[in-house]
Amino acid sequence: MKDYSRPFLLEFPKVGNPSLGFISIAEKEDLPFVPKRIYWTYYTPEDVERGGHSHFDLQQILLAVAGKIEVTTELLNGEKLHFVLDRPNMGLFIPKMCWRTMKYTHNAVQICIASNEYDEKDYIRDYQIFLGEK
Repeated sequence: MKDYSRPFLLEFPKVGNPSLGFISIAEKEDLPFVPKRIYWTYYTPEDVERGGHSHFDLQQILLAVAGKIEVTTELLNGEKLHFVLDRPNMGLFIPKMCWRTMKYTHNAVQICIASNEYDEKDYIRDYQIFLGEK
């Protein structure tokens, strides 16, 4: 059984071939939650670090459908992990109560599959408050 309390990489099926191109599909049995929101970010300047927050309840899957995204996560137990997303069929599961920061190449396009609709009250934007949730 998968541990949904820690970040991990998900590899989605890749169908096709180099002469025609590829498609990847995220069916419900491939996802750790039922998506409630999908959004994307793009043209993020390379000197900008995004993220810098956690969520009380929200879980996410991040995908770099173009370019490269470097993601650093931190759990309440202090465990830090670094991930590089640079393949469109590879996603990163981020559990609730997981601090994250992201750095992008300028051409990166990030898709986020979220377990909940937007709720500002679910965000923890202060790192010290996050650490106090231990």
